[in-house]
Amino acid sequence: MEITSSSSTITITGNIKSIANFSEIKSLTDNVSAEHKSIVIKIIDSLSITSSVIGYFNKLVLKDNITIDMRIGNEQLFHLIDDLNLTSTFNAKKIK
Repeated sequence: MEITSSSSTITITGNIKSIANFSEIKSLTDNVSAEHKSIVIKIIDSLSITSSVIGYFNKLVLKDNITIDMRIGNEQLFHLIDDLNLTSTFNAKKIK
């Protein structure tokens, strides 16, 4: 997995699958959300997402009042977010 940021946009490529991935995502997202109350998270090609990452993003939205606009490239991951009823929470949209 690789993660980069530019202003209020965070881009994740590769599969999100380990605790180390969660730590990287949390660290970078903490830095971005400290300066921006609305962030865009692009998950380009990951097939899945760990529960710790989902929980962390949920906390950002519900507790810290950070607006997340999630853009998802993988159809399977988009359906997972939808099945978990998180589409509206994360403003999730499929990347075309």
